[in-house]
Amino acid sequence: MHAEATRAPRTVLSVFATFAVGGPQARFAALANRFGGRYRHVIVAMDGRTDARERLSPRLDVSFPEIAIRPGSLFGNLLPFRRTLKSLRPDLLLTHNWGSLEWAIANLPGLARHIHFEDGFGPEERDRQLPRRVHTRRLVLRRSTVVLPSRTLLAIAGDIWRLPPRVLHYVPNGIDLARFDGIRPERLSAPPVVGTVAALRPEKNLARLLRAYAASDVPGSLVIVGDGTERPVLQALARELGIAARTVFTGHVADPAALIAGFDLFALSSDTEQMPISVLEAMAARLPLAATDVGDVRTMLAPENRAFVVPRDDAALAAALRSLVAGPELCARIGAANRARAEQEFDQERMFAVYAALFGAGPDNHARTA
Repeated sequence: MHAEATRAPRTVLSVFATFAVGGPQARFAALANRFGGRYRHVIVAMDGRTDARERLSPRLDVSFPEIAIRPGSLFGNLLPFRRTLKSLRPDLLLTHNWGSLEWAIANLPGLARHIHFEDGFGPEERDRQLPRRVHTRRLVLRRSTVVLPSRTLLAIAGDIWRLPPRVLHYVPNGIDLARFDGIRPERLSAPPVVGTVAALRPEKNLARLLRAYAASDVPGSLVIVGDGTERPVLQALARELGIAARTVFTGHVADPAALIAGFDLFALSSDTEQMPISVLEAMAARLPLAATDVGDVRTMLAPENRAFVVPRDDAALAAALRSLVAGPELCARIGAANRARAEQEFDQERMFAVYAALFGAGPDNHARTA
């Protein structure tokens, strides 16, 4: 997917459990937009949602075919998926997470070159790997290219799924740092502002953030950017906790950069993450973070911030929020250190270069990253 790539595929079939806005979808859009018209993109959303198409450049050749999908019916789906693969004859099949793995099975023994992205797990795999899924991944992915954005996932894929090291590629997510330079912050209330950006889903555990914020007794406001099925429950909880007047639910925002720049600190309350793009955005915006200790979050952040990465506990998160709000000079130092680390490790140009090699390499000549 790059002008410099050799033997680059012409048609890319990308399958997502959902094409609602999220980290994998944002990364895909950044890659597709960067590499431009060299590719014809066919995108399948297993749940029919295509909200993230707003992130794709109108200049791209993109289609969203209607495919009959029977939820939860592996054997009912394999035949129509295989027919689609044979009809479309993509040069490259991209699958994302467990929710699209049926397409990898339908692709066997190799109708198209296959790259699988594993970005993390839902609540059912928050604390342990499910044996059936482990064995399926072990069997289906051992001859694919498997891309993992976190060291935690890399260890799981090697040690638990027992995939061969030659198929595993650790590729950290990247961020457009310039997107956060020179923007005018959008303040929704008087400072200090504690903010977060997240899909309102159970595994994000924004109820923990609401409880921690209420317990912290910090002044100012809490801004929650994002939407999802949990919104009514969370709004009811904010009323119950007595913080509804200080809590802003913005709903979906296509580009939250200006809102993030208006935060004084960023909060992450998830039960499960790997390498969240929202954390990279906060780092790019020079923010300190109070975060739960999930996935690679601790090692992503600058060392100065790691004391505020805490267990998945309301009281611990409340204490981190309280300490950061009480120390504006500390926040400024941590924010500057986070931005410097983002510039050093997570500039999207590095990510683009790796994917250009991965997507353009032949099936027996993958670009190895570590």
